[in-house]
Amino acid sequence: MKFFLSALAAPLFLLSTAGCAQGPLAPTTQASQSVVSNTSGSFLYSTECITEAEVIKAQQAWGDGIVRIGKAFTEGGDYRQAAVDHIQATYAYDLSSVLFKPTLASVNQFRGSFDGALSYFVGGNESYPEDKGFAINPWTKVRWENSGIINNSCTTAIAMGNYYFTPATGAEVKVEYVLGFVKDVNNDLRIVIHNSALPYDPDA
Repeated sequence: MKFFLSALAAPLFLLSTAGCAQGPLAPTTQASQSVVSNTSGSFLYSTECITEAEVIKAQQAWGDGIVRIGKAFTEGGDYRQAAVDHIQATYAYDLSSVLFKPTLASVNQFRGSFDGALSYFVGGNESYPEDKGFAINPWTKVRWENSGIINNSCTTAIAMGNYYFTPATGAEVKVEYVLGFVKDVNNDLRIVIHNSALPYDPDA
């Protein structure tokens, strides 16, 4: 797990943790308006400690976003815009580097750009021909089972576990994840690490 903590810290442009309580799931101790900037001074982050409840809320919001994209696709709506809104709300591509390894990517496994993430969720980008549009499967429900959530650095949090995707027809699909979060200036959690994979199958 130390590896993930180091990887998570790298893109955060030396976030300050001064004044935050140490230890797992440390309570919020900073004022909500307290922020720090990256080395260019262009982007701001909250220095409020991230709580377990906030991580769970962010996970639920991510799952709800995936369902909304699929619903828009099924109903003939603007599913691409729904995906754009979802990525902007839940990932930190506008704040820092994002390490995103989607479940069903094998050629271009790592999606370090907004366009790469958008292609994965809805397809239609010739630069990523393997993408069929994960979110337009569509899925009708996403449920989470966290193996654990840690917050030793206060301003970052990491969750690991299984999430389960329910399709419109058929059985739910079990997937493994690691998620790393920071908190933006509006005190919303944003994803900076997302590694997702199907469980190991010894018979495959």
